[in-house]
Amino acid sequence: MKTAPHFKTAIKTGLRCKCPKCGEGALYDSKWNIDVSPSCPVCHLDLSANDSADGPAFIMIFVLGVLLVPLALLLEKIAAPPLWIHAVVWTIIALGITLGTLRPLKAIVIALIYKADPERWESKP
Repeated sequence: MKTAPHFKTAIKTGLRCKCPKCGEGALYDSKWNIDVSPSCPVCHLDLSANDSADGPAFIMIFVLGVLLVPLALLLEKIAAPPLWIHAVVWTIIALGITLGTLRPLKAIVIALIYKADPERWESKP
């Protein structure tokens, strides 16, 4: 099974938000920006060729739905708080999870796409 090491490397690189080719250069220009740098500052890989599209957001919506809906139903069953408490609590939790994980999730998707077809990224049209 030759693809397993690539998958593990892509996950590790993505979690660190580093370049999918060299694993050293920063994938994002700043700590708070979610836009990918035009190129890697270390190996000069053209990162503008990335096309993660809505993949990370879709994964995040799916994960949030699977995690938060059962928890909200459980809280309703146990404590039956007013509706406004549900709105405040779950909005804060959803925003926290999203803001904390969207950058690394996007980096993981980019790294997996790169590992699947690195030639497409390195060839200039």
